[in-house]
Amino acid sequence: MAEHTFHLQAEWPGGRNNVGTIESGNLKTEISIPPEMNGPGIGTNPDEMLLGAAATCYIITLAAKLERADISVEEMSMGSEGIVEVDSKGVITYKTIIHRPFVKAEAKYKDKIERYMEQSEQSCMISRALKGNVEIRLEKNFQSI
Repeated sequence: MAEHTFHLQAEWPGGRNNVGTIESGNLKTEISIPPEMNGPGIGTNPDEMLLGAAATCYIITLAAKLERADISVEEMSMGSEGIVEVDSKGVITYKTIIHRPFVKAEAKYKDKIERYMEQSEQSCMISRALKGNVEIRLEKNFQSI
């Protein structure tokens, strides 16, 4: 069984409303609390990074499935939405991620592509890691060429 290890270094100057940095491989960015949560909104934040991890894992998984099935697409894109809830006690919970994949391809592939859209959410490692904690939904969009 192969194992892959990833490392991240975080620097934080202290205090809730400061700005820190993270670096991991090709990722290097400033981090802070988002303005929606009364932070400075500089760089990215954990909410965006979790959404980004889930979205990129999903679309790369879908692309790999389509390539292995020898299905060429004219266009492929995706929008994703993350919903975070703050309860009356101030507890913050990442509730839902909604992926909205769009694929434009030959009509004869519609059923296969939609099946791969479903399977990609099930087989993406980030989706599997979140399972049972964050609801992940799909709103599929296929367009024929």
